[in-house]
Amino acid sequence: MFGLVIFVFLIFAVVIVASCIKIVPQAQAYVVERLGAYQGTWDVGLHFKLPVVDRVAKRVALKEQVADFPPQPVITKDNVTMRIDTVVFFQITDPKLFTYGVENPIMAIENLTATTLRNIIGDLELDQTLTSRETINAKMRASLDIATDPWGIKVNRVELKNIIPPAAIQDAMEKQMKAERERREAILRAEGEKKSTILVAEGKKESAILEAEAEKQSAILRAEAQKEKMIREAEGEAEAILKVQRATADGLRFIREAGADDSVLKLKSLETFEKVADGQSTKIIIPSEIQNMAGVLASAKELLKEN
Repeated sequence: MFGLVIFVFLIFAVVIVASCIKIVPQAQAYVVERLGAYQGTWDVGLHFKLPVVDRVAKRVALKEQVADFPPQPVITKDNVTMRIDTVVFFQITDPKLFTYGVENPIMAIENLTATTLRNIIGDLELDQTLTSRETINAKMRASLDIATDPWGIKVNRVELKNIIPPAAIQDAMEKQMKAERERREAILRAEGEKKSTILVAEGKKESAILEAEAEKQSAILRAEAQKEKMIREAEGEAEAILKVQRATADGLRFIREAGADDSVLKLKSLETFEKVADGQSTKIIIPSEIQNMAGVLASAKELLKEN
């Protein structure tokens, strides 16, 4: 019987000692109280507490947390009621303040978010609310961070998840968006037609310029060809005249070398006139000296015939 009591006592002692040994995991902190008063905050690692006297009052997660709050009704400056739901990213920086600063920290953050959102949206009109998400997020983060600092909470980021305007406003916005899209479509179509017309006109202009340039080049080539032809003809005529002149000069030189007198020269002149007379000319003017010479030659020919 005594041995059983000792065994039970040993088991009870082991259980008590085991309950006094605490291992704090990573990214957590334990708030410990001694006789109901704050005794300290345990960080990561192995810790011991006094049995019965000490107790772990709260286990605090130090990782960044996300709180997604349901939509809250807000009224804009131009008296439009809408619903906005927010997402808050926060992190516990002081476990002691988080444990003793506020009774329900998450509920406190939700209510604080709703009131802060109403204050900010109340100074904005509907259009500003829909287009100023970044501004609203920054203002809410700054306000919540200041308000939650005494609770050991740091607000890292606030996002407006959804902005839900009334059904009538949504319908009007959809119609406005449709009209805007149609207007942009009409503008794009008109700009496309304008560009197409400009391109066609530029194409015609370039085609006319190319045709004119081609005609110009063709005229230049024709003129150059005609010029070359005329030059060749002139060169041919000049060469022919030069050959005739050379032949005449050679003939006269031969006559002089042969010792011909004036009578022979005059006879050659008459032969030349005879050749000229065979042409198409209708009138030939012969100098008087040549006429006298012609008469003498005619008489000479008659005498030769008689003999």
